[in-house]
Amino acid sequence: MPTVRVATFNCENLFARYKFASNVDPSTATKDGFTVEKTKFTILKEEEKALTAKAILTTKADVVGLQEVENLEVLRRFVNERLKSAKYAHSVLIDGPDPRHIDVAVLSRHPIVHVRSYQHLRAGKESLFSRDCLEVDIDVGGRRLTLFVNHLKSMLDLDDPDNGRKNTRERRLAQARAVRKIVEDRFGTPAGDSPWIVLGDLNDYLTDGEGTTTSLADLVLWDQVDNVIDRLPEDERWTHFFDRRNDVRQLDYLLLSRSLASATAAKPVLVRKGLCTKATQAKDQRFPGVTNKIAASDHCPFAMDIVL
Repeated sequence: MPTVRVATFNCENLFARYKFASNVDPSTATKDGFTVEKTKFTILKEEEKALTAKAILTTKADVVGLQEVENLEVLRRFVNERLKSAKYAHSVLIDGPDPRHIDVAVLSRHPIVHVRSYQHLRAGKESLFSRDCLEVDIDVGGRRLTLFVNHLKSMLDLDDPDNGRKNTRERRLAQARAVRKIVEDRFGTPAGDSPWIVLGDLNDYLTDGEGTTTSLADLVLWDQVDNVIDRLPEDERWTHFFDRRNDVRQLDYLLLSRSLASATAAKPVLVRKGLCTKATQAKDQRFPGVTNKIAASDHCPFAMDIVL
């Protein structure tokens, strides 16, 4: 039976945006709003892109679900310039509705044979999903693995930061329930008998507090999935460093279908070498170039070998 290593990673602002020289007016630096004179700008945060690539390469993943990627061209440039050795021959990203232009994506060494977006789902006048629930089928040696790549509503509320989790809960709760329904509609009941993974940055944790309850119980505690981070010791079950509170929590998930989980005895691997040095909860030696301000991301790549 084939084995494939699958990872998820919120790579934090994988953009190709410009930082113009101090004496340059951005409005005059472009031609037709597109062509830019290279002498007038530098690519923003190139050193962090290099660390992001190192973090991905360290996972040794065959398939990676990514969050916070600007667009497909940025992703392809990133792969061509920094991930050639990983041989990710296949990639997919569908531009979503997020106003910051941060999308979910998939890189794969195996053929991508089916893609479906759920951006058409609505919550009143708005898109239900903040980015997307990207459904992607991967052909691994003749066996099909389905991924549902997500980046749910952030807990950030700029107008009321102390109550951000509470204020954003309902939107995230609706998204989590919608993901579960999408899986059930695709695979029927019981859905867990089929080979699929819900993965990505779900932007909440399972414990209660801050005046609210978790928004993820219907999905993460669903009896058709296994939250595989629970295979690690309790003090290692975190994927994100929150600088403002010097806090670590699990925000990123690999939720294996019940059948996949029962066939897979492996434990997940978390790569913490790219976290800033302020994240003292991570004992790993950092990549060269990581400082208290420069990092691969505020999230950890999260990978696991899956038996199909």
